[in-house]
Amino acid sequence: MTSPLSSVARSDLLARGYSRRSFGRIATLLAAGATVHALTKSAHAGILPSGINFEGMTRLGSNECWTGPFPEAAQAGASSVFQSNRYDPTGHMRDDLIKTASDVEGIPESHVMTWCGSSDPLARAIVTFCSPTRGLVTADPSYEAGWVAADWLKIPLARVPLSARGGYRTDVRAMLAADPNAGVYYICSPNNPTGTLTPLRDIAWLVEHKPKGSVVLVDEAYIHFSEAPSALELVAKNKDVVVLRTFSKMFAMAGMRLGLTFARPDLHEAMMRYDGKSATVMLPVPAMACGTMSLTMKSAIAARRQEMIAARNMTFQHLRKRGIHFIPSDANMFIIDWKKPAEPIKDAFLQQKVVIGRSWPIWPNASRVTVGSMDEMKTFCTALDRIIA
Repeated sequence: MTSPLSSVARSDLLARGYSRRSFGRIATLLAAGATVHALTKSAHAGILPSGINFEGMTRLGSNECWTGPFPEAAQAGASSVFQSNRYDPTGHMRDDLIKTASDVEGIPESHVMTWCGSSDPLARAIVTFCSPTRGLVTADPSYEAGWVAADWLKIPLARVPLSARGGYRTDVRAMLAADPNAGVYYICSPNNPTGTLTPLRDIAWLVEHKPKGSVVLVDEAYIHFSEAPSALELVAKNKDVVVLRTFSKMFAMAGMRLGLTFARPDLHEAMMRYDGKSATVMLPVPAMACGTMSLTMKSAIAARRQEMIAARNMTFQHLRKRGIHFIPSDANMFIIDWKKPAEPIKDAFLQQKVVIGRSWPIWPNASRVTVGSMDEMKTFCTALDRIIA
């Protein structure tokens, strides 16, 4: 296979320990094909469960928002459809998105990058800062896309178990001990699937103690469901931090594919040296229009957060009443420990027309459940009472 990577990119990869045989895999990964293919095949991916007719189902399996985009933002996106014969109808739609994100988050525009979702920059950061001699470290369980990328690239992977003793929070000191020379330390906060937060002070400690040349990759896909401080504070201080954001969760744009990263310009430049900047420039017009307006809707974001919290609290109260163990969450999902294999229980929920989430290999007796609307969570509780007598 002839690699489409530039000569500069190939030289960089060889210098960092990749082999020429890896060029095709890297090029494929950066095109997202390997990641999508591997996640779809994985028995534990569960992002889009196969063989299910979702019509009439209560869908609590994929951490999607229970409703659509904010109406005003959706209208902006819908209106832009009629101008989508142009790559950029105004000539500055992407610039507007970047400026809006910069203004809302208080981060320089030079530190903001746009993407079609956040999977590409996640995989790209691993290619860029990891190598056969500098691995990836994550919590376990956590979002698995990084594991897939590490396996695909044949780079070292260390997974640090979450524990009850630590409140199921990511243990940054254990991460550093697991691989003191890693290229990427990946922290999802709030974590997927537990919804638990990694305190900002812990992330800052890891940034200060990690090895030179590595980065701390902070996935904040669920940060808008929490009122916790963001790691963007570290980006503003020009630390070795890349923050991932997606419009798929709070902004309910999962099907529109839009994401952002926040990092120093030199880190972004390094991430894009393999295939130019096309992945960050060619974005769906409706997604840009919808996303730009969504970022400004502070009151609507707060109201949606409170709506989710109310439904989550009602569910937790029901679980406590039933004596069912769960992990308290700061996001729109949580983990239930059934104390027995989770797969039959998941199947039993399907029989009740309720789709719940997957398990992770480290916790085969636990299921992730997405927080839906109040009505959806009442349906979940009713189904649970039928299944768990």
